[in-house]
Amino acid sequence: MDFEEYAAKPLLAAAGIAIPRGETVTTPDEAAAAAESLGPVVVKAQVPAGKRGKAGGIRPADDAASARSAASEILGMAIGGHTVERLLVEERADIARELYAAVLNDTASKGPLVLFSTLGGMDVEEAAAQDADAVRRHAIDIRHGLDPAAAGNILDGLDLGEATEAVADVLVRLYDVWRSRDAELVEINPLAITGDGRIVALDCKFTLDDLSKVRHEDIVGSGVPDTLTELEARGRDLGLTYIELDGEIGILANGAGLTMTTMDAVRHYGGAPANFLEIGGQSYTKATPALDLVLSNPKVRSLVVNFCGAFARTDVMTEGVVNAWEELKPDVPVFFSIHGTGSKEAVPIVRERLKMEPFPTMDEAVRAAIAAAK
Repeated sequence: MDFEEYAAKPLLAAAGIAIPRGETVTTPDEAAAAAESLGPVVVKAQVPAGKRGKAGGIRPADDAASARSAASEILGMAIGGHTVERLLVEERADIARELYAAVLNDTASKGPLVLFSTLGGMDVEEAAAQDADAVRRHAIDIRHGLDPAAAGNILDGLDLGEATEAVADVLVRLYDVWRSRDAELVEINPLAITGDGRIVALDCKFTLDDLSKVRHEDIVGSGVPDTLTELEARGRDLGLTYIELDGEIGILANGAGLTMTTMDAVRHYGGAPANFLEIGGQSYTKATPALDLVLSNPKVRSLVVNFCGAFARTDVMTEGVVNAWEELKPDVPVFFSIHGTGSKEAVPIVRERLKMEPFPTMDEAVRAAIAAAK
């Protein structure tokens, strides 16, 4: 779950990281009133998308009248597929230097990773492209966390001068937010050093691990609800984990890992998966709605059914899908790959009832599906 800036910044403030004074508003008159109270401000679109400034969604305002004008122009804008309905009117900072800081999940180290750069204000990818040494990466041992000494080492040699200790303190506190709030990502860009030497978070991006929502009910209400396609909403109502993609190869597989492996194989051989759908142990009881869900995507031109059994029996899963196929009678070509527990019983089910032969390997099934889709 993503959080817009106005909802993310209070998490930083609660951890002791300084943020500007600001007010959340929804009308031009409210923006004017906020500017009257705060003085020179920045009027910022609140949408769960990046590059708001480049889209014209962040504008300075010197007084109430200009804040009203800026709000009138920003409200209703479309940015990153989202319509602006809310603004953050925030006191303008005297920026002497812009930095970048983030803590995120890192697949390489299988734990949290601190990213820091002195090239704040731009995307970290752009910063790295401009100067590979400008982005510092520090993998954290989650058993020990991040202490001031380690944070200081991240900043070593970056010429932050008297601000070094304060910036290191922000990194420690940022990690605490990541850990205590079960974040997938918490990012400050820019982290500003102001003219009077303060360290202030001028923006914040926060993404909560969806599986931890039950532990953070105090903030979930201010997060951005998931935007689901019609088919994804249907999958949710069915209790199925379904994600709609842009490809033409439908996929039914048991378990998340095998499903992703099948998707990777489709891409490897030049195709594009049309969906992620973890069916697993529900293959028998929910095979008909699951198959109907996958085939309801008009882009699907062929289907791969890939079952690999360990504890789950592939013959039970296969019978569920074959029952569904006979009930729905789709005209999309289907290609089976079945291995593991119960496969000796499963293969004859496909052979005898659907009059087709499962493929010896997943790769062969995938290649056949891609050829059929063309």
